[in-house]
Amino acid sequence: MRLQIDREKKEIKQHGSYEFPVLVSYERLSWFDTGEFPWHWHPEIELTLVMEGEIVYQVNDSLYHLKAGEGLFCNTNVLHSGHGERSGDCSYLSVTFHPRLLYGYRSSVVQTKYMDHILKNPSLASIHFVPEVDWQRQVLEQMETIRLLDREHPTSEELQIQIALLQIWKEIYEHVEIDGTGFAENGRDTERIRRIMEYIQEHYAEKITLEELADQIHLCRSESCRLFKRYMKESMFDYLLNYRVERSLELLRHSALDVTQIAGQTGFASPGYYSRIFKRKMGCTPLEYRKNHR
Repeated sequence: MRLQIDREKKEIKQHGSYEFPVLVSYERLSWFDTGEFPWHWHPEIELTLVMEGEIVYQVNDSLYHLKAGEGLFCNTNVLHSGHGERSGDCSYLSVTFHPRLLYGYRSSVVQTKYMDHILKNPSLASIHFVPEVDWQRQVLEQMETIRLLDREHPTSEELQIQIALLQIWKEIYEHVEIDGTGFAENGRDTERIRRIMEYIQEHYAEKITLEELADQIHLCRSESCRLFKRYMKESMFDYLLNYRVERSLELLRHSALDVTQIAGQTGFASPGYYSRIFKRKMGCTPLEYRKNHR
């Protein structure tokens, strides 16, 4: 499985319908090509409930280690990714919904009084829910209610899901403190990260230098490297290599190109270097991957 994302890392999958903008889905890390879901964002809010295993979930520059029974709130329009812990698998429930399901129409009291200050605050990109905290346990129980509703499909399913989401939002509104410090700076840094990722996505098959990446956000090379490492928990160079490997997977599965040709088309200087980086990330050689995934 591969996420459908555009050149700006926005996920283009439909999350529900216009009439009922909610998607309840059951995911497993091992279903993704690389055993992880890559960086992306979407205008919908996403709630995650871990069912089995563990997941290392990153939202902007915050890193969470989620275990079974724990959950996460991922705000609208924020970058997020996830991978397993020590190569382990993880199954989880994802509830993705557009905020307008809760506030109704633009500039309503629900939007302006109860939602906007949370939705538009870059410093509140995510919330980790654990059952040991009373109000967070209430959120997790509502997410479990949504899971049961999606499985049983009662006649009032949509109404009950909307009520459960409103209950979740009420808990967030009543218990989360809003910190306005660093608001503008957080938003600016997130946009810088997006521009670097967009440039890599467009030019991954070419030779890319750190100077070129730094030029995209008008910072010096050292400051750009520090910013990217702080947010992404990996260097720009490592991110570029991992992205090149990811783009090579489809060619290995669906093309007749040999390893040398694939290495050249995905920006690697030599097939030997490509194979070393591939094995480091995927745990097997490109030919072994092709054999197992044809």
